[in-house]
Order: sequence, then structure tokens, then C-alpha cells
Amino acid sequence: MGRSGNEAWVKPAKWSDPALKLFPYQVGFTAPPMDFDAAPSDFLRIAPEAVGVHGRLMHLPGYAHELEQRASNLHLLEEVVHCMANSGADAVGQVGTNWVHAGGTDCGDIRRFTTELSERYETPFHMAGLCLVQACEDLGVDKVALNSVYFWPDWRDGVVRFLRSAGLDVVWYGNFVDQGLYATQEEVNDRTWIFPGELAAESMRRTADSAPGAEVILVNGMPNWRRPDGLPERTVSRARDLEADLGLPVVAADLALYWAIFRSLGVAPTGEQGTLLSRLQADTGSGG
Repeated sequence: MGRSGNEAWVKPAKWSDPALKLFPYQVGFTAPPMDFDAAPSDFLRIAPEAVGVHGRLMHLPGYAHELEQRASNLHLLEEVVHCMANSGADAVGQVGTNWVHAGGTDCGDIRRFTTELSERYETPFHMAGLCLVQACEDLGVDKVALNSVYFWPDWRDGVVRFLRSAGLDVVWYGNFVDQGLYATQEEVNDRTWIFPGELAAESMRRTADSAPGAEVILVNGMPNWRRPDGLPERTVSRARDLEADLGLPVVAADLALYWAIFRSLGVAPTGEQGTLLSRLQADTGSGG
């Protein structure tokens, strides 16, 4: 754990001196263990040069992406935030939507959890699942459709419960099997989170068609879509084109997490990344 008993922790004073930092803005990421994660690379790709990224995985031998494993190890996130804050991170992001609901926690529980860690270690801490809710609040929407992509049924249902605990009206939700894109969950699991590129647009269209009243399409998890050259890319790389096709904002867990981090830093991403991230460019006066 990051601290013992009631011992107070103070962020090292040197990190308040810009002359002693490698980057003016320093970001830490952690992701589910046992998988190499794209978030640090994706975030850095769209960040200004003044932003640096560092990663730290939790060491959980035998980890198998089970909800029970996430619930029982939620406390390890404090260790991550402590390590990152002690090393000079200005914000910390947690990749993986399911960690917010795995132990039966609701939106209020996770708001308190992230607030407490952020205050204790003097460093904003963002969890991807909560960022989906916060993005909807920033956009001023409450009727959402959830594209649950590769999620197993219990993962999917947990995310829906969490979103509804925040007061969001989930008008439709479904994973690839629900959408008729794969026959079984086993087929989906065998893909190891990487899917044909054309599936991105098709799954979004099927979600939108099933939820004509939705104001935004949410995407949980971190699906990867293969480009024509075979390189996988996350939804953040396709958000602009997907939104043009649907006529609706697309808020995926990856770009919602990046949005929350950029907002904490007070800087905007570069390029054209879709509705949510573009709002930061308008707020900071950056043209991207």
C-alpha cells in the first residue's frame, strides 16, 4: 500500500520546480497485467511535445482478467498512484473499464475512491470506467447506447449497472455476439482484443440502429481494429470518421480517459480526434 496507518504523505517538493522535471507535463499509466497495452503510446501520439508518459503494471501472476481478481486487487491501484506521484507524475490514468464495477461498486463509490487517492497523493487519478460517465456529463447527455464490443456478458452487464448508477439512461447495450457479428463469446475471446478494421464501423452502426434515441455511443474496453496494413489501432484513432458516419459523438473508454488526463493537465491534444477531445482544443484555444 502507499502508506501505513494514518501517516501523512507529501509529494516531493522538487516536482513543483519545472527545472527539475523531464517534461513540463508528466503522465503515468497502469493497465491490466498480462497484456501489453497501447494507451501510453496512443496518448503520446496525440499529445504535445511538452507531455511525457511513464507506465507501471501491477504484478499479479496468474491474472486471467476475472472480475473477482480485479475486485480483490483494487487496493493495488493506490500503490500505483503513490509510485507515480513520488516519481513526479502530474496525473495518473488507469486503463480498463471493468475495474470500476468488478466488486459491486457504483459510481458514487468510485468517485470517492478516485477523489481520495487524488487528494492523498496530490495527483489527479482517473479510472477509465468513471471517465465514460464524466465525459457524458461534460457533453450534457444522459441517453446513451453502449457498444460493449468484446466484453463477456458479466463484464457488459456490470458496465451497464455502473452507468445507470450514475443516472445515465442506457437505452440499448450489446456486445459483438448480441449484435450478431460473432456466433459465440468463445470466438470473440480467441481474437485477443484485436478485430478486423471494418468491424469498427459496422458495430457502431448496429449499435446506433438499435438505439435511435441515443445522444452518444459509448464504447467500453479497449478494442483494437486492424488497419489495411495490419497494424491494430484503438477507437481514438477512428473517432472522427466514426462520428462522421453516425452523426453522433463516439465516446470510447480510451479517448474518455485521455480526455480526463488532458483536462487535468490543462493542455489539449493535437490533431482531430473527435467531439470529446476537440472540446479541449476549444477550451484552451488550441487549433490542434
